[in-house]
Amino acid sequence: MAQDELVGIEENKVRAWLSDNIDGLQAPVNFSLVSGGRSNLTYGVTDAAGKRYALRRPPTGGVLSTAHDVKREWQFISALKSSAVPVPPPVAYCDDASVTGADFYVMEFVDGRVLADAEEGAQLNLEARRRAAEQTIDVMVALHDIDPAAAGLGELIRNTGFVERQLRRWKRQLEANGVDDPLMNEVHDLLAAHIPAQGNGIVHGDFRPGNISYAPDGTAVAVFDWELATTGDPLADLSWMMASWQEPGEDGTFTTPGPSSVEGYLTRKELIERYASTSGRDVSNLPYWIGFAKWRSACIGVGVRARYAAGVMADDGYAEQISKARASTDALAESARAALREVGI
Repeated sequence: MAQDELVGIEENKVRAWLSDNIDGLQAPVNFSLVSGGRSNLTYGVTDAAGKRYALRRPPTGGVLSTAHDVKREWQFISALKSSAVPVPPPVAYCDDASVTGADFYVMEFVDGRVLADAEEGAQLNLEARRRAAEQTIDVMVALHDIDPAAAGLGELIRNTGFVERQLRRWKRQLEANGVDDPLMNEVHDLLAAHIPAQGNGIVHGDFRPGNISYAPDGTAVAVFDWELATTGDPLADLSWMMASWQEPGEDGTFTTPGPSSVEGYLTRKELIERYASTSGRDVSNLPYWIGFAKWRSACIGVGVRARYAAGVMADDGYAEQISKARASTDALAESARAALREVGI
């Protein structure tokens, strides 16, 4: 995409702000759209010396309450920068919407391979694939071991039930997008009527290999996309990843693409066992959480389609996939219902 076509970046104003707020930045600065994100917009930023950064801002419209919160992202990566959880080093945060229409933040660019799909997953050798799967679980456990208050995230701690909050939030998103689907409503009501006892910790909200950068040997070097992060039951993260983890030769409905459909990655059973043994957490309620994860994914899909249809996301080619995405959303709702039936709900 040509620079003069970039959505969401008022280049002269942003260049001036970056020069004033990032030590060592060498002008001029060039911008490029980083495709792959379906919520907040991400841009590559390269200065005259070749130093690379990433800039994140919300979509240019269609933003629902509490969604697309780049301040939240900034708070989480700032709090975790010295922890056992690898995050992109935070650089600067701008809360002045006059610069480019919304707040935004800048982080260092982290080199690595994001395992967003099977093609990317196949780029690692077999040994690195196994390590990447193990690292994904180990980083998740490290995240869930962190006390959010001790990490400086006290103002973001929520004392109400995670599932209750999430059901309200995503039901409101369906309503805001004009969706009144009987199956989506049925699954929502079943989830609401059978909420299990909940633990508490930091929940990333979209924890999966597609939001992690890996070194060539499979070591996890950075976890991205913290806009949905909150506090709540850590099983929400584990179930979200399990709902996307497709094994080789397996058919089914999964929340997002991932690397695990090629040989060499751990199975879901192996991942769950590693999480349970390493974290010491009870995972017996995981089937409920997987049903919740698939319903939530269907809700997210509705919101993504609505934003692209409204023209408030940059043109990275996804708009052409909307009809396919609609079918996937419907299948996810069916799969969520089936998951709940398996556990007698």
